[in-house]
Amino acid sequence: MRINPIASIPEIARFAEQCAREAGDLLLERAALPREIAEKSRRADIVTDADRASEAFLIERLLAATPQAAILAEESGARAGTGDERWIVDPLDGTTNYAHGYPIYCVSIAYERAGIVEIGVVHAPAMGETFVAVRGAGARRNGEPISVSRIDRLGDAMLCTGFHPADYATNARCFAAASERVQAVRRDGSAALDLAYTAMGRFDGFWEFGLAPWDLAAGALLVAEAGGAVSRVDGGLLTLDGPSILADNAAVHQELRALLHKASA
Repeated sequence: MRINPIASIPEIARFAEQCAREAGDLLLERAALPREIAEKSRRADIVTDADRASEAFLIERLLAATPQAAILAEESGARAGTGDERWIVDPLDGTTNYAHGYPIYCVSIAYERAGIVEIGVVHAPAMGETFVAVRGAGARRNGEPISVSRIDRLGDAMLCTGFHPADYATNARCFAAASERVQAVRRDGSAALDLAYTAMGRFDGFWEFGLAPWDLAAGALLVAEAGGAVSRVDGGLLTLDGPSILADNAAVHQELRALLHKASA
């Protein structure tokens, strides 16, 4: 399947969803096999053979379809393109979960044109869930429209957060402050999937510090297209290389932003 630079966004979205599903199948096939696990730049930051296989598959598929596009992928970094399109890929978000047989992991693919993320796909193969957002056209889970939760009091909310074990101190005060105010705070270990769950109302909000573009590009669009609010933790404009993300159902955004900003100050 080859997509030229003027292909329609719906066509590209269908292609991205297909790629994510096929990469998810690859992950499932390898899930029961012995793992090859290596540590990257610091303790508990791991990569598996499945990450590499999924990424190699996705890069081959994406370049075959859009040879002019740039690609930013977690394991192999950036590849320059010749046009204004870019794919942002996390071949396995939740690697530690995957390595331990915990089913909260996903494939995340975002498509960017002229610096704007137009499509976001998050596919959780072990959960049987595929989330797709197209800018201006809403968000869907397994083909059905989704929307953020209707919780309007922070005290009634269930939130999610994430942190690398070595960076716990960055989030510790926020984690404690939120835990004292809300019904529950979860840490599931896959930012892209946490954002997808926020988009469908499973979580009322999510925040994290220090994420990379491939962690949040697709998920942030899902939340926005599902009617939620997305910003930095301090309330500033979110950028893909920004220092933090706060995503929620919009109804608790100001209250949650104020709580986290005060705790992190």
